[in-house]
This record gives sequence, structure tokens and C-alpha cells, in this order.
Amino acid sequence: MSIIALRWLDPPAGPAIELLDQTRLPAVETMVTCSDVPSLVDAIRRLVVRGAPLLGIAGAFGVALAAARGDDVGAAAAAIEQARPTAVNLGWGARRALGAYLRAMADPDPEAKRAAPAAALHEARSIAAQDAQACADMAANGLALVPERARILTHCNTGSLVTAGEGTAFGLILAAHRAGRLAMLWVDETRPLLQGARLTAYEARKAGLPHRVLVDSAAASLLAAGEVDLVAVGADRIAADGSVANKVGTYPLAVLARHHRVPFVVVAPVSTIDFDTPDGSAIVVEQRAAQEVTYLIGQQVAPEGSLAYNPAFDVTPPDLITAIVTERGIVQPVTAGNLRVLGAEP
Repeated sequence: MSIIALRWLDPPAGPAIELLDQTRLPAVETMVTCSDVPSLVDAIRRLVVRGAPLLGIAGAFGVALAAARGDDVGAAAAAIEQARPTAVNLGWGARRALGAYLRAMADPDPEAKRAAPAAALHEARSIAAQDAQACADMAANGLALVPERARILTHCNTGSLVTAGEGTAFGLILAAHRAGRLAMLWVDETRPLLQGARLTAYEARKAGLPHRVLVDSAAASLLAAGEVDLVAVGADRIAADGSVANKVGTYPLAVLARHHRVPFVVVAPVSTIDFDTPDGSAIVVEQRAAQEVTYLIGQQVAPEGSLAYNPAFDVTPPDLITAIVTERGIVQPVTAGNLRVLGAEP
């Protein structure tokens, strides 16, 4: 896989952050350059850059960008964190880079203060490197959950477009393919913005995976026909009790998987776990513009003036989740206690 979704630009081209514009894939591969934090926040809100792990990386690089420009770094971190409130990694990454910057600024050595922007950038690069390693570790840990000749159903997009490595759930699927265990990847189209049809199928085609795209509402009949052996998805936030917020449409898949006795597995780094959020009811679900529903790829599909219900995410309770795969190991069964033990490891 050779997809680079985010790149830091040093002078003379920068300081800036270059993003692969995911709103234009798969038809057009083009980069968006963010030279300041407002342009980065706009890119995050417009889903030019998206996905929990990559948002954490983008948040950290955004703080580094503010520091390099001499902007108000604390205000920049706050603006970045609020760009998409459900994705816990975004604020987590911004706060990590901000912490590195503030520690350098608090140093009595003037040289350390001058190096504070470099400290923030170093932290951002460290987060990216850690995420790439986490992707590899999640894939290795989760492979034991994949049966031979597996037909795997996934939702939304979880590959190298949203991580610094090969992905969370998609990384596991890719590992299964390399191990000769993948018979078919079923790709939900993922309405309303088609991240499955546009992005996951794009990644699957680049990686040479056997795959087929289906409309979201066809998943039930696919499961009923016995054509799915495993459902594997990512996560944007995991509450302390194991509830998982992910792209809207994930929760009904979990219900269907339970009814049809198919394992439902979440693959996400430990950074996605938010122990300050006690349960699923405390997760703030982002509400997005009605036009994402009433229009499809720029074409109006509902009468002018129609209202829409457009939550970006839904929340799956822990009792519907077979296992959560992280870089530190597998949480199974999914309970608050098991999650806390894994999350507390150094």
C-alpha cells in the first residue's frame, strides 16, 4: 500500500500540512495544502482528512503548524479539538503536541524555548510513527479471530487513508488476505458520503483484495444468506464501558451480526478509548448538514426544502461486540473492567 494521506511540508514549501483530498476520491487524486490552522480546521470539517487515527495525527501536526507560524498555540489546539467533537483522537493528538510545546516553553533555558516549535513537530511525528506500529500490531493481534476462507463485511473506511500505517479494521483484513484467509471482502457503500464505495473499495483495489460493494440495506440479506463469517469495523470513540461510536450504520450491523450469530469485531488503537466518557449515552454524536443526505455526489435526490436527520455516528453497546482488538491485545469479553486493565498497561 502506497497511499500517503497526510504529509508535513518543511520550508521553503512550508511550514504547511498537505492532505490527500478524500472528498474527491476515487475519481481524482489531488492534494490540499493547509498553511494555517483555520484552513486545517476547514479541511477536517469538510472530511478532506478523516478517520480517528489520522485525525489524531492531523491534530498534532496542526498544533505544530501553529507553533511554527508563531500563532496562539493554545487557541489553535482548542479550535482543532472542536472541529469534530466525536473523534476523541483529534483532541488527544492536539493535546499531546501542545504538551510538548508547553514543556519546552516552561524550560528556563532560552534555547529550549526557541526549540518549542520543533518539540511540537517532533511529538506529531512520534504520534504518526506510533500509529503505524499500532496498525501492524493490531493486525497481528486480530488475525487469530479470522477464520480460514473468511468472508468479511466492513463498514466505512479504516485503511491507510485514515492511519499512518495500513489501517485498523482494514489492516486486519489486509493481513488476512496476505495469510491466505480472505475469500471475500464485502464493502458497505456507507451512506450518505459513500466512504465504503469511494474509499474502502479504492484501497481494496489498490491492494488486490477480492471485494464487492453493496448498498447498506443489503447487509441484512447477505448475513441471512450465510455469506458473512466476520464483521470488522473501526471506531471513532470507545467509552469506558466498551460502547463504540463509529460511522452511522455500524450499530445496525452489530444487531444483525448478533441475530445471525456472526462475530462482530472492532479494531481500534488504545488512543481511541476515552475513559473520561463513562458510557455510550455520554458520547456526543456530531450532527452534519442536511445536504449530505438530500444530495448525492452533488446531485439533488430529495425535494427542495426537505429536512434530514444526519448523525455522523451511532453508538454500539458492548454486549453486541464480540471483541475489541488493540495494539496491546484483545478485549474479550468487552467489559469495563477488561477495557480498564488493557488501557492501564504502560
